[in-house]
Amino acid sequence: MIVSLSSELNAKDNKREESTSNQEKRKYSIGDAIEIRDKKDERSVSEGRISGAALRRRPMQSTGEIAEAIPGVLVTQHSGGGKANQYYLRGFDLDHGTDMAASIDGVPINMPTHAHGQGYIDLNFIIPELIHDVHYKKGVYYAEEGDFSSAGAMNISYSKSLQKNLYSVEVGSLGYKRIFIAESKKIGKGNILFGAEYSTYNGAWTIPDRYKKLNSVLSYSLGDEELGMSITAMGYKGAWHATNQIPQRAIQKGRSLLYPYDDGLNLYDPVDRTDGGSTHRTCVTFEGHKKNAYSEAKIVLYGVYYDLGLYSDYTFYMVDPDRGDQAEQVDQRTISGMKNHYKIKSNLFSFKMENTFGFQLRRDSIHNSLYHTESRSRLDTESNKRIVETSLSPTYENRIHWVSKIVSIIGIRSDAYYLTVNDNVSYLSTQKTSNIVSPKASWIFGPWGNIEFFLNYGCGFHSNDAKGILNRISPVTPLVRTKGGEVGMRAAPVKQIVFNVAYWFLGVNSELVFNGDSGNTDPSGRSIRKGIELSLSYKLNSWLNFDEDISYSNARYTNGGFFGKDGDYVPQAIHSAFSSGLSVTDLDGFFGALRVRYFGPRPLVQNNSVRSTPSTFWNIRIGKKISENISLSFDIFNIFNSHAPQVQYYYATRLKNEGPGPVDGGYNDTLTHPTAPRNFRVSISGTF
Repeated sequence: MIVSLSSELNAKDNKREESTSNQEKRKYSIGDAIEIRDKKDERSVSEGRISGAALRRRPMQSTGEIAEAIPGVLVTQHSGGGKANQYYLRGFDLDHGTDMAASIDGVPINMPTHAHGQGYIDLNFIIPELIHDVHYKKGVYYAEEGDFSSAGAMNISYSKSLQKNLYSVEVGSLGYKRIFIAESKKIGKGNILFGAEYSTYNGAWTIPDRYKKLNSVLSYSLGDEELGMSITAMGYKGAWHATNQIPQRAIQKGRSLLYPYDDGLNLYDPVDRTDGGSTHRTCVTFEGHKKNAYSEAKIVLYGVYYDLGLYSDYTFYMVDPDRGDQAEQVDQRTISGMKNHYKIKSNLFSFKMENTFGFQLRRDSIHNSLYHTESRSRLDTESNKRIVETSLSPTYENRIHWVSKIVSIIGIRSDAYYLTVNDNVSYLSTQKTSNIVSPKASWIFGPWGNIEFFLNYGCGFHSNDAKGILNRISPVTPLVRTKGGEVGMRAAPVKQIVFNVAYWFLGVNSELVFNGDSGNTDPSGRSIRKGIELSLSYKLNSWLNFDEDISYSNARYTNGGFFGKDGDYVPQAIHSAFSSGLSVTDLDGFFGALRVRYFGPRPLVQNNSVRSTPSTFWNIRIGKKISENISLSFDIFNIFNSHAPQVQYYYATRLKNEGPGPVDGGYNDTLTHPTAPRNFRVSISGTF
């Protein structure tokens, strides 16, 4: 396909001798059109796109908050800035990505069998200014989405060229500084784009985060939306100190439990002063596509190198009363893979039909290590394993337009996993093969009077940590079945208003939950989730937009099968969330947004006797275009200076001067990681 694309591109370029200005006009008009999602491509009311321009109008304190633009998604952080965020969606505490798939330009971001948590998603390598759009999907109804996508999936697309070169310089409170530059120009018959950012951030912590990150992107692209190809290289490097969650009793009883003086531990103090980490990611991607009135083909080839060294102490002195419980988790891996699809447009009798055939391949060569450490010095080797995880996934989807207002979409996906695990400590090794088939079905009805209806049902899965297959007594199930459905409606009563509502359910054969003792995710029992989502978008006038998203859900362990009797609560499962905002696009040169986010209380233990504290945060961005090429903006985060926690947990810990406790040597308590106090940022950005 690559050779064919290259020859066709040359022939097309020789045939089309347009002026440079005409080429650019055509290119940018295509980009503008893509920002608005074509409704005929949506398979559920929970699928959509968010343009890069809309993202950049939002005040965002961290890169991971890109995901919060997706209706119903909440993003938090319980550690240093360089660690992956924690995500919540559809009744899930997704930890760092257990049931939400993420990709960039078709390259998967989730890390299976990760040293810190299954499905780990670190978005810190993303440069927000280069995002073209974010395509999101919720539920298990999409044949192209596989592992980790049961709650939802998002694909971030980068721009391949810019109308003008970009720069931005930002400074703020809490030690925040950032510089960004991007340049795009024509080279031969293609376009080259280079972008880079460097930032530092300390946070409000007693011991500063000192988070430093460097990102870079270099891409070369040829062609247009109908026929084109691109090669992209990305690099990311980050290092940070971390202040992790602290137990409530350490604040109430003072530092006598930790240190020889007694002046009270505040919310921004650490228990272990040496937690933190460093990470690195390098990726090279080739993408080629061809599209005409009768067919569509696309291929993505990728290679990734990734490493992470993470120091965390979650239980303090519960396991080792003398040296502490700090652990170093190391993950080093290379990833290679491909993703392609071929769509054929034809007719079944008089009905329009599309058949899409796809194939996905991924291979992870992983080195996972776990060390007992004290002040980042290694004491003991707890685990040292090498894993090779390979997956093969053919997919098929059939779409038929039965009449003008009825569309059926039937899909199927097969996933085969080949796992090899070698333990360098016990010298045990094992291999396992596992496969799973996931059918999907969707029906779209309408529109009638600007109202559309969606009906969806499907099967999905998530993988478990491959290291669990070494357990000879009770090995984990490599692939866990999920099943879900949804009924949705989209209404546009007037041109300026779009209203979405969805009722959904999702059953999981084995829940993945956070384990405070290990700082990892462990498989547990069956669960069922049900919920409702409401979304409203209202364009009040040419420069003012209003949006609102409300979601309610409940999550319960079940006794028996997927739909058995409700049992205990699922710890950390989100119950209610609300977000809303006003955004100004261009009012005499002014732009910006005011946003509010509510994170409702959730159970911290299975019997619901301990619940988290709800939180509400307000953020604002105010900007002004002060000349043709220069803009100035001012952000305030946590406007009302809320002291509500970002994250809370409930599990056993032991502090320095405490005696042995009743729970595995520790004491159950609520652990809290606070949000940053009110802070601000000023940026000057422009084009050249």
